[in-house]
Amino acid sequence: MTTFHSTRSTTDSLTSKQAIRKGIADDGGLFVTDSLGETKVDIASLTGKPYQQIAAEVLGALLPDFTEAELAQCIADAYGEQWSDRRITPLKPLGDDYILELFNGPTSAFKDVALQILPRFMAHTTPADGDTDEKIMILTATSGDTGKAALAGFADAPGTAITVFYPQGKVSQVQELQMSTQAGANVNVCAVEGNFDDAQSAVKRIFGDKELAAKLAADSHVVLSSANSINVGRLVPQVVYYFSAYAQLLENQVINVGDEVEFVVPTGNFGDILAGYYAKMLGLPVKHLVVASDKNNVLFDFLTTGTYNRQRPFFQTISPSMDILISSNLERMLYYMSEGDTRLISMLMNDLSQWGTYEVPEPLLAKIRHLFGCGWADEDQVREMIADCWKKNRYVIDPHTACAYFVAQQMPRDPLTPRVILSTASPYKFPRVVNEALGLDADGTDFECMDVLSRETGTTAPAALHGLETADVRFKDVVPIDGMEDYVEKAAQAL
Repeated sequence: MTTFHSTRSTTDSLTSKQAIRKGIADDGGLFVTDSLGETKVDIASLTGKPYQQIAAEVLGALLPDFTEAELAQCIADAYGEQWSDRRITPLKPLGDDYILELFNGPTSAFKDVALQILPRFMAHTTPADGDTDEKIMILTATSGDTGKAALAGFADAPGTAITVFYPQGKVSQVQELQMSTQAGANVNVCAVEGNFDDAQSAVKRIFGDKELAAKLAADSHVVLSSANSINVGRLVPQVVYYFSAYAQLLENQVINVGDEVEFVVPTGNFGDILAGYYAKMLGLPVKHLVVASDKNNVLFDFLTTGTYNRQRPFFQTISPSMDILISSNLERMLYYMSEGDTRLISMLMNDLSQWGTYEVPEPLLAKIRHLFGCGWADEDQVREMIADCWKKNRYVIDPHTACAYFVAQQMPRDPLTPRVILSTASPYKFPRVVNEALGLDADGTDFECMDVLSRETGTTAPAALHGLETADVRFKDVVPIDGMEDYVEKAAQAL
């Protein structure tokens, strides 16, 4: 039977349902299973299958304690009419490369792929102690996109509530409005004074606060769980789109079954690219996974030197969702690459917590670098790439995708290996930056910028984004980092 335990110890033995409900292990580690890769997905059978069918096969391999019927229901609810493209994650040619659009969901960001299905997974989990009044409070820090996608997924979902923290003044106007106007009786949104890493670290501390957990359980029948990619239920749905990309390449006769593919992935928290590693473990012929960073290039430095060091200047960039210095999901990759060495992982994470840095052994780094490539783009390069992509391909990309587009241009090309760039957000989430890059009028509000972008490029702004202009702002709270715990407690009492 497939069981899940922490990356830092093997004492837990949870089912996937229990791991999803819990979110993070008691010792601060992330849930992993040693069965990953024992079940392979038959890639020869992928051609012509709709996204939903591919999802059923991939998720069936990753979450075996969900029944076929449960998964079918979750998938049908998550990948239906709320998507603007029936292929869910369509693959499109882009010059000599391909682009995988992950932003056709309700909040125009790749997080929708996972956060439309996570609440459905949660609904099939049960309280550990049989407390039928127990509610799950989803607690999440966001660097921009997770927040809205989680809010949209969990709003008014039975048996749940959600509290989202975002760094004040460090997300785009559109991203902030997406969160602050969210409808739903069970949602709370709050800005914090600090950056994303501050907020994420505080959220992890809150998860580890045993006293608070006991108080929330006793006073409000509330348990905390996560919608960040530290939750295994957030991570595994993202594995599906790597298989979907491969299926579409097969269908378009770009590759034959078994041919290898490269993926270039804009990533901050390492979840989006880790899903590609999981796909490889499940049998997908992945040749390289290339980490594309912005100016906060902590992952680039790690992959080139073997030293992870978060003690460095934090830059606020035009690709805010990647402005992260502590890439939580790296821990899972290190666990698998070190062949399940929980002592090593525990030691590395302890070093990170105490000294802000750790160094991996040389043989482990060599193994990692065999699969993972890396590159990064500064602000000017991001702007240049948005312009370059439009000029060459008549295709508009957002600043996060532009980081990956830049890194792809820098890499040596193997003409026999197709390369897929993951596009993580609609350019309409960042219309001002995109307009500036394209030399269009970027004065006025983000909504005026959207109109200009639409008119000048012949593309259409997603209706949900444009509708934010007239939506009522419901949440204006701002707290210091050390006020987050009180905010969570008050939110739980109000349930």
